[in-house]
Parts: sequence; C-alpha cells; structure tokens
Amino acid sequence: MRSRYTAADLGAFTRDEASRFVPSGDGDPQKDVVLAWELLYRLEPELYDRLASVERLHPGVVGWLPCDVDRIAEVGAGTGRLTMELAGRGRHVVAVEPALPLRRILRRKLAVAGHGDRVRVIHGFFDQLPLPDDFADLVVACSAFTPSAGHGGETGLAEMERVCRPGGCVAIIWPNHLGWLTARGYRHVSLPGPMSVEFGSHEEAVELAEIFYPKAAGEIRRQGWRTVPFEVLGINPPRDLAYKVLAQ
Repeated sequence: MRSRYTAADLGAFTRDEASRFVPSGDGDPQKDVVLAWELLYRLEPELYDRLASVERLHPGVVGWLPCDVDRIAEVGAGTGRLTMELAGRGRHVVAVEPALPLRRILRRKLAVAGHGDRVRVIHGFFDQLPLPDDFADLVVACSAFTPSAGHGGETGLAEMERVCRPGGCVAIIWPNHLGWLTARGYRHVSLPGPMSVEFGSHEEAVELAEIFYPKAAGEIRRQGWRTVPFEVLGINPPRDLAYKVLAQ
C-alpha cells in the first residue's frame, strides 16, 4: 500500500477531504499508510470493495447489536460491510460516508438487495455529522473510527454521541485503540471462535495478499490457500466491539 500512490495523487481529495487528511498540504502516502488507504477509497474503490467483501465480521457482532430499533446511523459506511446487515435491524438507516466512489458502490449494492428505500446514503465526516441531535437509537462505526482527528478522535466521538438519543447505544466495531475508548467510558466485547478471510479463489488470495498483506503472501502461495486465518495475515480478526449506552 505504501508504494501504490504518491504525493501526485493527493489531487484526488476534495477541499474538505484535504483539510482533514492532509491539513499541512504536503502529505506523502508512501510514508503515511493511513493516507494511502484514503487514496485507495477514491482511486480504486472496487479494489477496496473486494477486500472488504472477504474480511467478513464475526457473525456474533451483528447479532450483539440492538435490533428492531427505529433509527440507525452508521458513520464511515464504506461499501457496506456492515450496512447490508443493518438494513434488517432498523426501520430507518442512514449511512454516512465521505468518499464519493464508495457511496456509489454502496448505493448500487443497496439497490440490488432491495434496500434502497430503507437505507439513505449521505455525505459526511466524523467531525461534522449532517444529522440532528438525538437522531438515532444506534450509532455505529465499523473499521473506520480511530483516535486521530481526521478519522474520528475526540470530536468524532462527541459527534456520534450527540446524534444518539438518551438511552441509545454508540458502538465502535473492530476498534484499533481499545484503551483509548475504554478511557472514555466504553465497554469492550470480544467474541470467541476461529476466524478466517475467505477469498474467492487461491489466485485472488495471492493477488490481494500481495497488496494488503505482503508479509503473508509467500505463505499463502506455498500453501495453496483460499481460506486464510487472520493470524496468518498478522491482523486482529473483526471480533471486537466497544460500546457505550448513553444516560437517559
């Protein structure tokens, strides 16, 4: 990922995106992997969607979330890894996603699945959610929230709590800084059982591993794997969530 894009690709960002992701104006995706991921979403969204489609969440994560609620707000929805599941758990779902190419893919998926009327996809950022106070019973982010200002941080967490009604739940799925969240009153749930990434074929496993998990690519090629345990890839499986139920 670090070698996939250069500073010349920063023009893919809108003015609002650049102000958040490269505020100094001189970012280098070959040194900043988070910046490289943001460029991936805008320059090669279909490639990102292929990866997200095989990195499936632990089934217990979705089952843990509140169901049969009136309104759900998802922040950083991407191409719908979680959104497609949320469509059956709330009467109204709003999916907030800053990257236009990812919103296009998500809208297409929702239309094919027949969820176009139930899920509304809108543009927005963690630090400025285009939703009113006390809007949703569940506010959730999946594999998108981090403590950094451009991807959540103190302001983003406050925004998620602002749009959650009293007594509602704010949930961060697949968090990467649990200690940061627990220090802010969030509780942690980790679901048991082995987890693997299920690629469509061995060839796809090798292709995507060479891009996203280069340290594991050789082993995947030698073993002929199509289904690869997360520990082989060197990343935590998507089995964790941090949550807070807001006081009434």
